[in-house]
Amino acid sequence: MKRMAGVAAVLVAGMFTAAAPAGAETIDLSTWTCKKLQAASTDEVGIILAWLDGYYRNDNDPPVIDTDQFAVSGKKLSQYCAAHPEAGLITAADDLFAK
Repeated sequence: MKRMAGVAAVLVAGMFTAAAPAGAETIDLSTWTCKKLQAASTDEVGIILAWLDGYYRNDNDPPVIDTDQFAVSGKKLSQYCAAHPEAGLITAADDLFAK
């Protein structure tokens, strides 16, 4: 479990590096499929997972990133996407993480 937490921490760190203005890009998640997520770079996946983590939190949740839960959520999404590559990414996330 510590290894997955370490992976999540690396992904979050990569998110901040990738978020630098040089070469900035817009990621429209409404157009992404699971297949596209699986083909994305580690930096892109980190950004997307962090965004999904915040989006699917309740309004009153504390502003804390639980790296263990982050890793579990990433694994769930990865397994779902492996089984449903043509599914829309937001549809997959809604199925897994809906409030």
